[in-house]
Amino acid sequence: MTHPNLATWLQAEVPAGWFQEPARAEVDPDEIVVVGALPGRPGVPLRELVQSFREESRQVRMGIAQRAELRFGRRLSWAVEVGRERFDFTSLATPVMTRLRMRERQVLDTLVEASVARSRSEALAWCVKLVAEHEADWIGELREALVKVNELRRSGPRARQRVRSRRPSPDAEVPR
Repeated sequence: MTHPNLATWLQAEVPAGWFQEPARAEVDPDEIVVVGALPGRPGVPLRELVQSFREESRQVRMGIAQRAELRFGRRLSWAVEVGRERFDFTSLATPVMTRLRMRERQVLDTLVEASVARSRSEALAWCVKLVAEHEADWIGELREALVKVNELRRSGPRARQRVRSRRPSPDAEVPR
């Protein structure tokens, strides 16, 4: 789900010079994550660069987040990228409920008993991260396919009905 004015709004809100290129937004029904590319500085360790930006921009980012939450009705979080590395400053951890059969629960319980995770919930999150890491290309293809599906839905029969309903019916009197 995207808000048509989000990109424009972000360009106006995010201070010029923060990022190498305009910040992008990743959006789901619960959260907007603003991701910006930081320019690297020779001789400055990556973590130090990120931490410095995080501290220096904190107050401004918090103000932008508050305004965004009021305007778009969802939490706004922040992340930066330096080269291929991504650092999430804040991110919403949304509870998700599912029903699992015994064999599926046993997988989670094994992860807990082996101290891979502290709870079933954490074990499930670990499994999701593992799938995302090992099946990233496939997940990306699914996302691209869903964009096309949503475009087709918008232009489907209901959209055509709205267009047709504006036309006069064949029985209507034609003004002379």
